[in-house]
Amino acid sequence: MSVLVLVEHDGGRVKDATLATVTAASQLGEVHALVAGNNADAVAQSAAKIAGVAKVYTASSPALEHQLAEAVAPVVAKLMDGHDAFLAPATTTGKNIAPRVAALLDVMQITDILSIEGPDTFTRPIYAGNAIATVKSKDAKKVITVRTTAFEKAAPEGGSASVEQVDAAGDPGTSSFVSLDASESERPELTSAKIIVSGGRAFGSSEQFHSLLDPLADKLGAGVGASRAAVDAGYAPNDYQVGQTGKIVAPEVYIAIGISGAIQHLAGMKDSKTIIAINKDEEAPIFQVADIGLVGDLFKIVPELTEKL
Repeated sequence: MSVLVLVEHDGGRVKDATLATVTAASQLGEVHALVAGNNADAVAQSAAKIAGVAKVYTASSPALEHQLAEAVAPVVAKLMDGHDAFLAPATTTGKNIAPRVAALLDVMQITDILSIEGPDTFTRPIYAGNAIATVKSKDAKKVITVRTTAFEKAAPEGGSASVEQVDAAGDPGTSSFVSLDASESERPELTSAKIIVSGGRAFGSSEQFHSLLDPLADKLGAGVGASRAAVDAGYAPNDYQVGQTGKIVAPEVYIAIGISGAIQHLAGMKDSKTIIAINKDEEAPIFQVADIGLVGDLFKIVPELTEKL
């Protein structure tokens, strides 16, 4: 069984989500990787070094520079003539490309898999992660998105895959790149951070959210997250959101401060290795999943914790 993996990259670096997807793909068969971009030779060489990758395809075209789903999907669909399955990380990019590939191949997509039980059998979360479904696909070609927190990351070094240039489909003209307004931070990205400090609506304002959480995160070398309620209230930007409609994370330590623990939020962080909850409501649902719980006023606890670190 040959498996095609979408390499997610920023034009110069392979993103961590790809490494976990390679691990998942290796459980199905021989792993081939696709680097779609424009002058992304450096990315292709990095992808060739990933342990477990047997071959790297690189498609280069100005139309692929920003990895727009409408331009990438036809390239993937054409390569699927020689592959049995296509795997993409369950990220914004992967979730945008995979459905279009499935439509072009006229197959059902299998979304957000947690494990591989066989060549055609997988597990995936349903009901916001409260139940795990085992699904079996009868499609000849599989199109799958992978929940990357459920798989170990493949080693970024150690492989020696061959690199092959493939034809890049022309620009379909159905979408165009306008601009990118990316936030920059010296803190680690949420999906790759080993420690995450998250805040909820209990902080009361954007000023208090940042004045209390940022110093704590800086001392811990942690990423900063937020609940949907905090994001909706304007305390934090959208890219901070952790949850079913935000980012799915599984750090070594997740510190939830002033977060009640709605199902939507728990779905995005309950796979964390150690969960620490700080909340004044001892009945808050977050304490049901927390390894360590502290009942108290966050406005007193957080400054004291920061001071003692």
